[in-house]
Amino acid sequence: MASKLKIKKGDTVLVVSGRDRGKSGKVMRVTPDRRQVLVERLNVVKRHQKPRGTTGGGGIVEKEAPLHVSKVMLLCGKCSKPVRLGRRALEDGRRMRVCRGCGEQIDG
Repeated sequence: MASKLKIKKGDTVLVVSGRDRGKSGKVMRVTPDRRQVLVERLNVVKRHQKPRGTTGGGGIVEKEAPLHVSKVMLLCGKCSKPVRLGRRALEDGRRMRVCRGCGEQIDG
């Protein structure tokens, strides 16, 4: 069963533990069932790839590997700090993500 994550595609996150601690980047893909996020230009690993067909040659390829969601925190656009997220219901019934630090709405 896939659980809901508070981090979404397009969010800017800060890595809080691991080899890339202190670096930030944009979330490219979220995998809720594995609780992982793929962050642009972070957690880069080298993979040995065989030549496939006529288009691409083989060699050592660098690519991003997924990070567990517990290793990243959302960066608030207003206070520019890594923050925890809360939820707030609006008058029309929609629920918005809000910054626990400054109270700013994260979703537009």
